[in-house]
Amino acid sequence: MQECERLKVWKKAVDLAVDVYRVTQTFPKSELYGLTSQIRRSSISIASNIAEGSGRGSDTEMIRFLTIARGSATELHTQLVIAARVGLLPSIRHQEINPRLQEVRKMLNGFLSRLRLSHANASRDHKSLRHASTNYRLSTANS
Repeated sequence: MQECERLKVWKKAVDLAVDVYRVTQTFPKSELYGLTSQIRRSSISIASNIAEGSGRGSDTEMIRFLTIARGSATELHTQLVIAARVGLLPSIRHQEINPRLQEVRKMLNGFLSRLRLSHANASRDHKSLRHASTNYRLSTANS
């Protein structure tokens, strides 16, 4: 099992991408290289960036890729609104998929907040340790 497969947000993002593919199958063929393609790529990008971040092995990289995933989720939201407004996405389907998207966005925000806090604390602890180490070396040099 890959690291990303343990993440609930990744699982939800994959489910969302599958839902998006199903919804866009009803879009006209004339939109295949337009809005259909954009919507599909945005939905795939969410799960893909979560996976890539988790595979990088550092909190800094995970934060970077979760931020990209969050941007893709916002992009998907905009594209779904446009699809609904131009009549490609029936209102009922939009009402079904939008809460799933919002759930993924909230999970991404929560995950990012926790990682940033953890990263900030680790950075602070590392600086404190370095400061203590420097003070120790200075005090032993003066002895």
